[in-house]
Amino acid sequence: MSKHPHILNAASNLLGIALIIVTGLHVTQYSQRSMADEVALVSALLLGLSCLFSYIAIRAEPAVSGFEIWADRAFLCGLLSILVAVGLFAIAEG
Repeated sequence: MSKHPHILNAASNLLGIALIIVTGLHVTQYSQRSMADEVALVSALLLGLSCLFSYIAIRAEPAVSGFEIWADRAFLCGLLSILVAVGLFAIAEG
């Protein structure tokens, strides 16, 4: 069973969360005190790439393509960077 539809679903949900973090930090003026918004923006870019690669992998079926591997890698990096962004926000808050 292919995993790229699952990657697309999870990455698109986390992309929305990353964009909400960036927006929330800018609205509350926390973006000047912390690097969390920059890290969350990197996360949003990585998760957006994951969505794109996963979509291309779905469109390429039934042919085998390397886009699923890149979607998985971009998703993992985006997930880790969103965790770093939340950690930076928690440190700045505390």
